[in-house]
Amino acid sequence: MTQQLFATDALLPTGWARNVLITWDGAGRITAVTPDAQPAGAAVAPGPLLPGMPNLHSHAFQRAFAGLTEYRGESQDSFWSWRNLMYRFAARITPESLEAIATWLYVEMLEAGYTSVCEFHYVHHDQGGTPYADDATLSLALLRAAQRAGIGITLLPVLYQTSGFGAKPPRADQARFIRSTDNMLSLLERLAPAAQAQGAVLGLAPHSLRAVPPDSLAAAVQGLTALNAQAPIHIHIAEQTQEVDDCVAWSGQRPVQWLLEHAPVDERWCLVHATHMTPQEYQDAARTGAVAGICPTTEANLGDGIFDMPLWLQHGGRWGVGSDSHACVNAAEELLMLEYGQRLSLRQRNVLATAAQPEVATAMTLQAVQGGAQAAGRAIGGLAVGEQADLVALDAQHVALRDLSAHSMLSAHVFGSHRTSAIDSVWVAGQQRIACGRHTLHDAAAHAFVAARSATIAPD
Repeated sequence: MTQQLFATDALLPTGWARNVLITWDGAGRITAVTPDAQPAGAAVAPGPLLPGMPNLHSHAFQRAFAGLTEYRGESQDSFWSWRNLMYRFAARITPESLEAIATWLYVEMLEAGYTSVCEFHYVHHDQGGTPYADDATLSLALLRAAQRAGIGITLLPVLYQTSGFGAKPPRADQARFIRSTDNMLSLLERLAPAAQAQGAVLGLAPHSLRAVPPDSLAAAVQGLTALNAQAPIHIHIAEQTQEVDDCVAWSGQRPVQWLLEHAPVDERWCLVHATHMTPQEYQDAARTGAVAGICPTTEANLGDGIFDMPLWLQHGGRWGVGSDSHACVNAAEELLMLEYGQRLSLRQRNVLATAAQPEVATAMTLQAVQGGAQAAGRAIGGLAVGEQADLVALDAQHVALRDLSAHSMLSAHVFGSHRTSAIDSVWVAGQQRIACGRHTLHDAAAHAFVAARSATIAPD
């Protein structure tokens, strides 16, 4: 059944337009975008209409871990000391707790303006490292959580085999992550019908160069391509300086340099973080058409470093944002942190504005939606015919937005409000999931999340 929504102002891929009528079909696909229209009996958005933001990098279980590592455990804490604590938490996750945590997280995402998520899923086995009777148990828990919350999902089961460059044997606390390449490809075949049934996309995430040896990486990419030549591929790359140093010691090359020379990197790939690159690596990586997966609040939380966005954009690089470890779950907050990181690094303002879009929030939103859609492998690239009707309506009566122009409302949402509080409504594939800022599952999902977190962190 055809549905319609009218917005006085809407952010189209070409920029802001007035009096826009959006029409979509029963499958939630946009069939018409008509500026300078009349409401014609359609529902009216309560404020400026934005494209839904894809979240291109998520480790769902880590939401229950957020805020629990903000104390000094070593003389100089780093990503690596944080990772040890995270492994201890991951060891206690159950299928039931994972589903409860992910359901609440996905509710939070929808309330915060994300309409889809790329789930980088690496906890596969039981607490002893033994496969479940149904090897897809934890993956299916994530698919159910996404379906219940009503968020679009690209599920990326993670291939993880070694603890370091040079095929170092996995650590005992990595036992839940480990799969052979053949086993991973079998898992993808097992998951394909379930993913298809709910409109999910299935891809693959070789965890990192330190966790997947070269032969396994090549075989996994080849096997995935045989299953689905369009399936997305995501990989952690060059997140930490130690990772770069270790890669050079192993191969004589930096991680991005090695990957580009040894893997068929193209538009299917998402290079997650890619924080530490040389100017030549920025140029070469951008030319592949791959998406840079930037996770500003997590990268700040872990002390990773700052991605050089102006250099990436100089070479035509594509990018999107993710909430990664979920220290923050807020689409606008990631954009704010991304711009502020550039300002702090360069000691300039309005760094990510463009000649076509001088409003920073508008420019970033359009670019992040396009890059996120590409990384997700889904038709969610904006308010255009053929794309999915993933929509976010701001609250024009919010005190931070009231009486402003549409582009200023978006700017105030990103830079001048409490971010989430200025979102009124969210639709995914044409189905309204958020009304008056709240999801219908908000209270029940929050209660289940708290119970799951309490059980996970409780002492033995």
